Amino acid sequence: MVKVSIMIEGQMGMNWPYWKQIAATVDQSGFAGLFRSDHFTNPNPPDLDSLEMITSLTYLADRTENIHFGPLVAPISFREPTLLARQAAAIDDLSGGRMILGLGAGWQEREHHLFGHALGDIKTRMARFEEGLEVVTRLIRSDEPVTFEGRFFQLHEAILLPRPQRSGGTRILIGGNGVKRTLPLVARYADIWNGVFLSPQDFQERSKLLDNLLQQAGRQPGAVQRTAMHGLIFGRDMAELESKLSNFRQDAAFKHLSTEDLVARLVADNKSIIGTAEQIVSQLRAYEEAGAEEVMLQWFDFDDMERLRAFATSVLPQLS
Repeated sequence: MVKVSIMIEGQMGMNWPYWKQIAATVDQSGFAGLFRSDHFTNPNPPDLDSLEMITSLTYLADRTENIHFGPLVAPISFREPTLLARQAAAIDDLSGGRMILGLGAGWQEREHHLFGHALGDIKTRMARFEEGLEVVTRLIRSDEPVTFEGRFFQLHEAILLPRPQRSGGTRILIGGNGVKRTLPLVARYADIWNGVFLSPQDFQERSKLLDNLLQQAGRQPGAVQRTAMHGLIFGRDMAELESKLSNFRQDAAFKHLSTEDLVARLVADNKSIIGTAEQIVSQLRAYEEAGAEEVMLQWFDFDDMERLRAFATSVLPQLS
């Protein structure tokens, strides 16, 4: 059975009133988890409300009961890894083991410039990311003091206390699709891989590659859970779905297509997971067949909890 979680872009107008109602709705509606981005702002203006990630997850740890949660993903480029490891372990303990620490290299140039963080070129980002993964995983997983001398980060007989209550420490998720850099890091460090905006076929191909990389790293393929993140366009009926697709109608190639044909075209082009409940269930089944154990779906309508609950009641029972 494929699990379904909700993913929120926290820099797109998120504030406490929205976060509280989304948290309650997701926790009470049968979703597996609630994930969120970790950004100061968007790549382009206008700047909107952006609720800070660690604070918002601490709220989830204390105010929800059923869901797992975490960042998709926290950038090592502005999240100092020793503090991040400490925060994640504490939130995981507070929640009874429901925290998942998603980590990434960082990519958005504008927020780094605005807030004074050095992003660097891709080579620098990936080198810093690898060191950050080494630091975080050693601190979380080692019951002995850790020493590490890196280019970006150093540890000198460091140990996190209290030790994480969860066996093996907080779960580490790495998001990304890169076959040269990202997937080898998944094979070395991660408990969970998150493929981003991949079609089912591409997801399956990356997952098979990850199997080989895990074996080369001396780990079993089952050691890393496979998850996917994608967009979501959901309508309770065809009329509502058509209204949600209105932006695509501006493209002359789509203007005269029926709603059904437009959905089929957009799904074939891997634009999003799109449709009414039956259509979405079929698309989620395709990811399940490709090996995805969980799919995180982006929800942008922060003030429309009625439709989110309708999604849960019409889609989730069909996947159980």
